[in-house]
Amino acid sequence: MRLYHHNHLGPTKTEDQLKAKSVPLCSVNDVQLRFLCPDDLEEVRTLCQDWFPIDYPLSWYEDITSSTRFFALAAVYNLTIIGLIVAEIKPYGKLNKEDRGILSESMGRDADIGYILSLGVHRKYRQNGIGSLLLDSLINHLTTAERHKVKAIFLHVLTTNQTAILFYERRGFVLHSFLPYYYSIRGKCKDGFTYYWCSLVVTAGGLCSWISCRVRSAFRWVCYRTISRFTFTQDN
Repeated sequence: MRLYHHNHLGPTKTEDQLKAKSVPLCSVNDVQLRFLCPDDLEEVRTLCQDWFPIDYPLSWYEDITSSTRFFALAAVYNLTIIGLIVAEIKPYGKLNKEDRGILSESMGRDADIGYILSLGVHRKYRQNGIGSLLLDSLINHLTTAERHKVKAIFLHVLTTNQTAILFYERRGFVLHSFLPYYYSIRGKCKDGFTYYWCSLVVTAGGLCSWISCRVRSAFRWVCYRTISRFTFTQDN
């Protein structure tokens, strides 16, 4: 079980609620992207406390605003941070057991993998493409020739965070696994999903392997929904 530390895109809300609260930008070209620095710590901390239901430890903010271990990118509009993405590159062999099935054993032996810890956008500026801008920047960063060992990108997300799930699925992320009781949030156990981006994966099967991923993911989702409905019926 994990402590909740990487919800995506902030609290779950319906599309109508998000649209009602969004502030249209003239253009995403008005948004500047830059890496976080130590001076951003308090501003980032305030944003995360608004976006996520648990307080990150101070050491986490110190790390993401100063350590080169993280890809910590801010979206800035009118000199204010309105969004950020935090990720890191991990050796595939050091992933937790539940995440290693993303790649085949033969492919993962010497591979690295990108892990998205957090992605959030200020509630006033959602639905303006800021999240996509940040995610695309990360993908571009991880698909350069010098990072050829990076074969996939993955993340964890609450099963109830439909806004984040739809966001990632629309951008090609595939459901990998259902993680029962994965999170502990304020003393309560919550289920999670693992999603991954398979477009980085080059296999002998090519397109057939990609289709196979989608079929397996759809099957897992149907099984999860069936189990959930059965459990709900039994409990009530």
